[in-house]
Amino acid sequence: MTTRNLYAHDSGDPGWTVPATGAARFSWEYDDGRDRLLALYQKGKDKQWDAEKRIDWSLPVDPYDPLGLPDDNMPVYDTPYWGKMSGKDKSELRRNYAAWQFSQFLHGEQGAMVCAARIVESVPDLDAKFYSATQTMDEARHAELYGRFLQEKIGLVYPIDDNLQSLLGDTLRDSRWDMPYLGMQVLIEGLALAAFGMLRDVTDKPLPKQILAYVMQDEARHVAFGRMALRDYYRQLSHAELREREEFVIEGCYLMRDRLRGEVVLTDFGIPEAEALELSDQSEYMRVFRKLLFSRIVPCVKDIGLWGERLQRAYVDMGVLELGDASLDLLMAQDEEIAEQLDAERFAEEEKERRAEVAEAIARGAGGDSGTPET
Repeated sequence: MTTRNLYAHDSGDPGWTVPATGAARFSWEYDDGRDRLLALYQKGKDKQWDAEKRIDWSLPVDPYDPLGLPDDNMPVYDTPYWGKMSGKDKSELRRNYAAWQFSQFLHGEQGAMVCAARIVESVPDLDAKFYSATQTMDEARHAELYGRFLQEKIGLVYPIDDNLQSLLGDTLRDSRWDMPYLGMQVLIEGLALAAFGMLRDVTDKPLPKQILAYVMQDEARHVAFGRMALRDYYRQLSHAELREREEFVIEGCYLMRDRLRGEVVLTDFGIPEAEALELSDQSEYMRVFRKLLFSRIVPCVKDIGLWGERLQRAYVDMGVLELGDASLDLLMAQDEEIAEQLDAERFAEEEKERRAEVAEAIARGAGGDSGTPET
């Protein structure tokens, strides 16, 4: 069965071609480069992992409750629509919402892989090319595991959201070498990290928790890379050049806040689009979710030096300006610790099982040795 057969809607042409502009840049300067970036490159090499082996794919997943989220997370909860739904309808709704969310993660990770490859091609500094090469591999691994989770565990895939595709296309079509950093590393990956973290912290299902935690461990390095590269470069730009990039950030943030709502899931259940949008806007869960989407973006934007008056006004309008004071380093350290704790718990459980198997084998051996040997 191909993925195409699992799509909830016709995904159209199986491929998407984005005309690329800009130059491929080589560097004949093979000196040591920036110590911080090379240290991150070394960490990127050291932290490579195999999605086939690190993830315990034997863990069962109920496709109709893949994340174990409370019912009040559904935008239609406690509405007349919810009251009219049968138990089967509610189970299907949970499945479709999880499929929609993880499908956008999947499409975003493929976009991140392409953007990382573009950075390898277009960034002028060799140390940045080195790190971007490790990130390209990371993003391929993420797309692999999200695709596998959707295909094998949920059995349903949604096409890429039009607005996510629009932002991704704008990022890739821009000829300036720093735009894949800004569009992908700061905006799209910042949004994804917040979404991953929210689900990671509330799900009680071990397989999706593993997937989200291990992906976030990688993404913490990617955000650090984008901050380093852009902070250095943006110090050199003129006021006008910085304002152009701030305009891109403002438009991208409004796009993500206002349009990534998943209303297509509700319309699949017969709810008119206008009502689906209103239900999504009024949902307490979605209001919290939309604000948390910026928990990684706003402090990163401030850190790299895009903090002009118009950008700050936009963040005041969105109600997220205070997030600029959050510590990205602390958030990323927590992402690392959660993944390492999951590993430690898994290894401890595996060691416990091995010891039990050895003890059982010893006990069986001792029992076999008792009595008179046959002649």
